[in-house]
Amino acid sequence: MLQIMNYLKKKIMAFRDIFKDDNDINEKNVVGFAAFLVMVIFAAVDIITGVAGKHLEIQEYIYNSFVIIALGSFGIAEAGKIFGNKK
Repeated sequence: MLQIMNYLKKKIMAFRDIFKDDNDINEKNVVGFAAFLVMVIFAAVDIITGVAGKHLEIQEYIYNSFVIIALGSFGIAEAGKIFGNKK
């Protein structure tokens, strides 16, 4: 039981490290990947419902918002690499 508690504590502490200023994770890429994942899930569900003969109704501006978030996040991350402070 103690090993499980130590394992959980270590994982929770590792999750907290994401929010530190000096972490190794690029938050813009995480947000972009999450938006891309939502778009992939939407496409899969749309295909499945299309095969089942039903129409999946979703507002176009919701899907477009995820596209803009994904493109913006990856674009900002790449621009940061190009124009960032090179030490």
